[in-house]
Amino acid sequence: MIFIAIQKIIYYSTYKSNIYLCKLQENSLLVDTFAVDSKNDYICTMENQTTYSYQVATQNVDFTLRATIDSLGNYILNTAGIDAQGKGFGVDALAPQNLTWVLSKFVLEIDSRPEQFADFDLTTWVNQNSRLVSTRNFTLSDLDGNIFCRALSQWCMLDFVRRIPINLETIETLYEPYICPEPSPCELPLRLRTIEPDVVCVHKVVYSDIDFNNHMNTMRYISMMVDMLDIELIKSNRPLRIDVHFMNECLYGQLLKVGMQCAENQNLFEVTREDGVVACRASFVWK
Repeated sequence: MIFIAIQKIIYYSTYKSNIYLCKLQENSLLVDTFAVDSKNDYICTMENQTTYSYQVATQNVDFTLRATIDSLGNYILNTAGIDAQGKGFGVDALAPQNLTWVLSKFVLEIDSRPEQFADFDLTTWVNQNSRLVSTRNFTLSDLDGNIFCRALSQWCMLDFVRRIPINLETIETLYEPYICPEPSPCELPLRLRTIEPDVVCVHKVVYSDIDFNNHMNTMRYISMMVDMLDIELIKSNRPLRIDVHFMNECLYGQLLKVGMQCAENQNLFEVTREDGVVACRASFVWK
């Protein structure tokens, strides 16, 4: 069955983005204000795959006038939140049970980055759940249907009071109707091991890093890593694939050591808290 919502959405920002959230139901459309500063774009749902349409805003491009790596990640991950919310298993539905979603692993494959003001479609679907991990997938395509990015995300459910993972069977009745058989568009996440850094930076977790889970926002890790790259690398190379493993949370005020190891066509990263716990590892592959 196909549902088409003629209410439009705009996506403008990153961490504190301003969006209209649309819930699709048979023969009806409920629109909730999720934030402000929104423009309109179409949403279409078909066979448990939902497509949202966006336009690349000025603040989401770099000196190449193309969408930045972290803004692509934010389009993707905010869409995950919108989609889960609209289907009844988002953070608002889980909050009364002291539950929330946290990102465990993220893969982004990039064929090209869209230019400023380009319109594009972002399709998302959940295709499998294990006892502790839910896999959500994404494709980004131009208006002619040409896919230019693919992404895979693996999520865990967290009890935000006890800070422990929860068995997904707890909410099985909420998400089970929305499972889609379509395979993931990316290879599974790489195994990322400890690194021997060539460069190390220190970052203190500040207010603008923190999200609604009261820990460092997932895309802030990627922003820190991108900022460590030589600008000539970005000018002369194209990001091909990014793998990020989120291993332990970082809280306000903590000091982080961000290490980068450089290899041929690849940068490896490791974020370590001041207590020695590894918070995040990542791999950037270039072409």
